[in-house]
Amino acid sequence: MSFSPQYSPATDHTRLGDLFYDVVEPARFPQHILRYRNQRAAASVGLDTLTDEEWIEHFGRFSPLPGSLPHPLALRYHGHQFRQYNPDLGDGRGFLFAQLRDTSGRLLDLGTKGSGRTPWSRGGDGRLTLKGGVREVLAASMLEALGADTSRAFSLIETGEKLDRHDEPSPTRSAVLVRLGHSHIRIGTFQRLAAHAETAAIGRLITYVLETYYPELTVPEGDSGALMLFEAVCERVARTGAQWMAAGFVHGVLNTDNIAITGESFDYGPWRFLPRFEPGFTAAYFDHQGLYAYGRQPAALGWNLARLAECLLEFAPHAGLTEILSRFPARYEAELDAAWIRRLGVAPCDEHSDRTLRQAVTLFMEESGIPFDALPFDWFGGGASTERVAASPRAPFYQRSDFAPVRTVLEKRTPAAGVTLDHRYFAGNTPCTMLIDTVESLWTQLAEHDDWGTLEAKLAQIDEMAVALGNRSPAPSSP
Repeated sequence: MSFSPQYSPATDHTRLGDLFYDVVEPARFPQHILRYRNQRAAASVGLDTLTDEEWIEHFGRFSPLPGSLPHPLALRYHGHQFRQYNPDLGDGRGFLFAQLRDTSGRLLDLGTKGSGRTPWSRGGDGRLTLKGGVREVLAASMLEALGADTSRAFSLIETGEKLDRHDEPSPTRSAVLVRLGHSHIRIGTFQRLAAHAETAAIGRLITYVLETYYPELTVPEGDSGALMLFEAVCERVARTGAQWMAAGFVHGVLNTDNIAITGESFDYGPWRFLPRFEPGFTAAYFDHQGLYAYGRQPAALGWNLARLAECLLEFAPHAGLTEILSRFPARYEAELDAAWIRRLGVAPCDEHSDRTLRQAVTLFMEESGIPFDALPFDWFGGGASTERVAASPRAPFYQRSDFAPVRTVLEKRTPAAGVTLDHRYFAGNTPCTMLIDTVESLWTQLAEHDDWGTLEAKLAQIDEMAVALGNRSPAPSSP
């Protein structure tokens, strides 16, 4: 079996002890058809030289990676789901399969979805539909391309079973997904320990998280590090939430078990991208109250962070935690300014000017009803894009009287460093989008015609956009 010199296995999570996980066995599947392998992500952890047969052996049959975890670990956690506390959570259809260090030495997890039952399955079959796997590949690819801090879909293998689901035509095809992410420790991990009054374990977890995921922070002698950790997590979560908003992304289920302590976005279920700027837009059909609607995502993240603060009260003063949490809205607003500046491909200016630009652009988008991705595409690069704007099919939007003040601030902006507007992506007149109609159309081609070329073409389009926006280097070739 061939591994590249960059391959660097790890077993760091086992240092926490078995209070944090259960050793489990993967499901045995009747079939293994490799549908997607992320060669770019594989190269970052030294797995790009595996043959397809070796790939399936590790990410379909889950033979351990040499030097990494000898057995899969189903992680234990609790969580608030739509603000109702649920103590019966945990990895019910996934597990931590392996840990590796990337080329910069950062610890990464290979976690699964659809890999079989665990002690936390709660009567579920532990499986994933092929459509669910494809949707996660699309969501992660699109978010990464738009510059969001996201886990990456690493592998998707069709597994030859027929699954019954109430929310899609059944029986439907099965699959197992592997994602590569910075961490699978979540707010819910802390909540479980707090619910069981495992105070010493919370202390160990604080230390582990700081040492493992925030090594740049130096904890003073005799300090628990809880305040330092909480502030760091608030900063990361604010940044990721702002990136979602600038991408027009609606996560759908912002429960505390879906918020990683690294801030990285992961686990995509009923997600959507906005057709238009609509604060009340929801992604999950079961979110009847719109709790996790697009415009309420920042508040949901702040609420979840408050639950993390509650878990740290034995290690940090209430006043200190409250003060850090009170700064979250302002921190989020600053990150939102920065996210929109990057989305527009313009050079940052001062805080007032950047906020004025962001607010002018989003207000016009909301009031005009222009397609969400259109204005950032047409005006990418600011004033350097006026010729492309004039030729855009959306030109009538930009001739409206209420766009005049937006035009004034956009035309004053110069392209960000490294932005090249001559990329072929900008030669077209239509931005790459990931609306629900696109997703359903792709699935129809897969389900009815077994046509995977359409999905591959879409992923290539996403890759082209990512390169054009400066968020991705060209992908390495397959072995």
